[in-house]
Amino acid sequence: MSELFDTLKSFFFNDEWFYIEVDDRPLLRLNHWGENGRFSCQAEINENQKIFYFYSYFPVNVPPEKRSQIAELITRINYGMRVGNFELDYEDGEVRFKTSIDVENVDLSQALVSNHVYANVWTMDRYLSALFAVIYGNISPQEAADQIEE
Repeated sequence: MSELFDTLKSFFFNDEWFYIEVDDRPLLRLNHWGENGRFSCQAEINENQKIFYFYSYFPVNVPPEKRSQIAELITRINYGMRVGNFELDYEDGEVRFKTSIDVENVDLSQALVSNHVYANVWTMDRYLSALFAVIYGNISPQEAADQIEE
């Protein structure tokens, strides 16, 4: 594939993450076990634009009747977020957290990969309970966000 993709694979191998390489694409699928739950992840290199993306996926799709509340919650969470952002696909209810970096004319180092990966999974793990509380509990998006931010 490419030097950028080799750097990704090397990082995950050295950091002892099990990954599955997707055929013919610079993309890895992984899982992470945080303090608050388990979720899937994806590491990807956009070769044309020289961008490294890392995604963590909330483990369930949001039911249609809860999507507007989750949209409010992630809007509240995203405001002021320094690194990355939550995204909601209104069509299927998928929620993910994305970190990305443009690596054109920059060496994608192991440290840079580590910074993005661990900021990402730490953030998803931190907000898992708020997302679950809005979907399955009787808690408002504001209350859920406030509890995490305390």
